[in-house]
Amino acid sequence: MGLTKSEIFSAEQNHLAQLLKALAHPARIAILQEIMKANTCICGDLVTELGLAQATISQHLKELKNAGLIKGTVEGASVCYCINPKTWKILETEIGNFLSAVKTTDSCC
Repeated sequence: MGLTKSEIFSAEQNHLAQLLKALAHPARIAILQEIMKANTCICGDLVTELGLAQATISQHLKELKNAGLIKGTVEGASVCYCINPKTWKILETEIGNFLSAVKTTDSCC
């Protein structure tokens, strides 16, 4: 979480922030959409599909992998990436809990 005082926040708050930070770039959203669309592991097709430089895609894949949103396996000379279902389930639960905590009323602001 950088130089913020992450220790004053709960583990759940820090984890959700880390996952959302990894999602907070349009290139990463596009990469995830391509992986989800393929519904299988992707091995190097992203440069052609997204029109971004290989180095740019590699950096974004690294961020997604570090957050646990995707996982990668080495197959020959290439690395194949797929969605990490365990982390996606956690993300779904944490975002659901976060969003459902809002109790809106008409008398607010």
